[in-house]
Amino acid sequence: MDVLMYLGIFVGSLLVLLKASDVFVDSAEEIGLSFGISPFVIGVTIIAFGTSLPELATSIAAVLGGNSEIVLGSVVGSNITNIALVLGIVSIVAKKIVLENNIWEMDMPFLWASAFMLWFVVHDGHVYLPESLVLIGCIIIFLVNSFKGDEAEDDTEKPKAGAKTYLFLLLGGLFVWLSADYTIYAIQELSTIAGIAPEIIALSAVALGTSLPEVIVSVNAARKGKTSIAVGNVLGSNIFNTFFVIGIPSLIGDLKISPQILDFSLPLMVAMTILFGLAANDKEISRTEGLIFLMFYAIFMIDLFKDLV
Repeated sequence: MDVLMYLGIFVGSLLVLLKASDVFVDSAEEIGLSFGISPFVIGVTIIAFGTSLPELATSIAAVLGGNSEIVLGSVVGSNITNIALVLGIVSIVAKKIVLENNIWEMDMPFLWASAFMLWFVVHDGHVYLPESLVLIGCIIIFLVNSFKGDEAEDDTEKPKAGAKTYLFLLLGGLFVWLSADYTIYAIQELSTIAGIAPEIIALSAVALGTSLPEVIVSVNAARKGKTSIAVGNVLGSNIFNTFFVIGIPSLIGDLKISPQILDFSLPLMVAMTILFGLAANDKEISRTEGLIFLMFYAIFMIDLFKDLV
């Protein structure tokens, strides 16, 4: 009966998440465009932060609840999922992802820097206060540069966003957060019933649960032909995850670092980040490259659960 109950919570919250993310992405884009912000920058900042809120909320709750080993696992697993699963699915849905912006001017260097910086920060098994402050400082620099470097198109007609749009943005974001939270809760309970170790749950179930907003928002954006938002969402979400979701919880309490994450998952995250940059070097990600990303995700999941088979 418990399994059926948690399955019901999972399905119901996932349906709410689907609709809420659709409302959120439309409202965020309309508001951003009304200020003359490009769709790519909207994806890499506003939407990326909104879809990273579940990771932040889950990480803070984990530290306060004495389960801080979930934090790094959730971030690393989520970043792998964002690149391998989200970009893989989006490239297949859209047939190919065409990048309108040169992400190598700032965003990709920031993403690469965040991946290597995370590796250096946690390699000794601890996240110290000065390191936490540096991580938080990096996300502030990233946001300032994102908006500063955005060139508004003066000849483009800007839509007017009314009070209704702002209300839908708030409601959409709220329900994305709540529904993702219940989705994560259901996944965690189902994984616990199955007797899976906490770090495995964090890398797989929790990471997938917290990445569901990125998956659904990005796929919805791709189906509407807004692949710039999808790519910007993945870029921004991974940068937010590394700098913000690690930086804030580590200010609250000590983070437990699992050796398994340091030995396999974190190096894989860095490798996937590098592959993302190489694939996007020609300003497009083909369906074939998307399939390769999905194969890497399959290998990642197989390695996590190989001992249970």
